[in-house]
Amino acid sequence: MGLYIGIAALVLIVICFIMLYNRLVKLRNNRENAFADIDVQLKQRYDLIPQLVEVVRGYASHEKETLQNVINARNQALSANTIDEKINAENKLSGALNGLRFVFEAYPDLKANQNFLQLQEEISDVENKLSSVRRYFNSTTREYNNAVQVFPSSIIAGMSGFHKEQMFNVDTDRIVMDKAPSIKF
Repeated sequence: MGLYIGIAALVLIVICFIMLYNRLVKLRNNRENAFADIDVQLKQRYDLIPQLVEVVRGYASHEKETLQNVINARNQALSANTIDEKINAENKLSGALNGLRFVFEAYPDLKANQNFLQLQEEISDVENKLSSVRRYFNSTTREYNNAVQVFPSSIIAGMSGFHKEQMFNVDTDRIVMDKAPSIKF
């Protein structure tokens, strides 16, 4: 009788191990799938940036450094391979695009240009979609990280090589983000 109880306990432990391991794998895959959604939006963003830069270049030829920063940040983001590299590169690109926003404010004629307005609308749409998929990615990352860190799945995670993953936080200057935009007529 004791042998049967021991075997039943061992089978129960193995089943629990398998269930927890499979849950961790599913959560990791959900996170990777969520980042694939981000990649789709980033591709659209990368395709629009050269067009935007060319329109701005036509109006603001002496803002070469700002435009070059945007181009360099875009190229670095395109060449990033891992999720962590992409997150870091995207933070740099977001900062460079913020610098470009100040160029827009310096050129009122640029703001009225039809090509610029269309590109600005498309980029705004992509940025909104990107924000949405980033939130979803962070949600899946949080769920995965919770599973990796809570007991008893933390034991399985440690034995199986699962570890806490990085969230996709935009590292923009907090002072700039907290400042209300100025509206001038």
